[in-house]
Amino acid sequence: MRYKIELAYKGTNFHGWQRQPNATSVQEVLENAFKLIFKDNIELTGCGRTDTGVHAKYYLAHFDSNLKYSKDQVYKLNSFLNNDIVIFNIEETSDDFHARFDAVWREYEYLICIRKDPFLNEFSWQIKFMPDIEKITLAANQLLNYNDFTSFSKLHTDVKTNNCKILKAEFTLDRHIIKFNIRADRFLRNMVRAIVGTLIDVGSGKITVEDFCRIIESRDRSQAGQSAPAQGLHLIYVCYSKDV
Repeated sequence: MRYKIELAYKGTNFHGWQRQPNATSVQEVLENAFKLIFKDNIELTGCGRTDTGVHAKYYLAHFDSNLKYSKDQVYKLNSFLNNDIVIFNIEETSDDFHARFDAVWREYEYLICIRKDPFLNEFSWQIKFMPDIEKITLAANQLLNYNDFTSFSKLHTDVKTNNCKILKAEFTLDRHIIKFNIRADRFLRNMVRAIVGTLIDVGSGKITVEDFCRIIESRDRSQAGQSAPAQGLHLIYVCYSKDV
């Protein structure tokens, strides 16, 4: 039987979602929990990678098992896991469901604080100035006109294409917190953080909106700005076809 598992995690103490040989990952912690509690050697397939320190307010994975899982197992797992991970639901799904390949779009939120905030220290990028929201909004709108985002991709990855369809790119200001929401059919490694870092260059006057477009068109990562810190990035939703 195939199951889907819905969860959230604080990424501060993890080296991303994917299991790694010499670092603690969310996948490893969860698989070890299943093995210890239920004696079930499952292999989780996640909806995508998250980098070290990146958070997920909503994450979905699938796994195959001959055991029967229900709400009772959710309570047992949550009582065993530390406060960095919470499981919302485990339910049986179709045998051909795939957490990664069946996703229609994903949405990330990036938080920027323009003043020191001890309550958001681990969840935002804290900067010491107010960027020009109008200019960065104009630049962000340009993202919808492009498909190739090589300029914002981590170098030497194993993907076949750097093409993505961005469906939403919006900035909002709530008192001292700037929120950037971006939705796309797929994301490249480090893409959102590279976009945010470059947009803040626009907002600080370091580059213009026209420069931002030229950076995208250059398909050259060295032309873009530095990546924004990982702690400000949150995966907030993954949409599947039945949700559309």
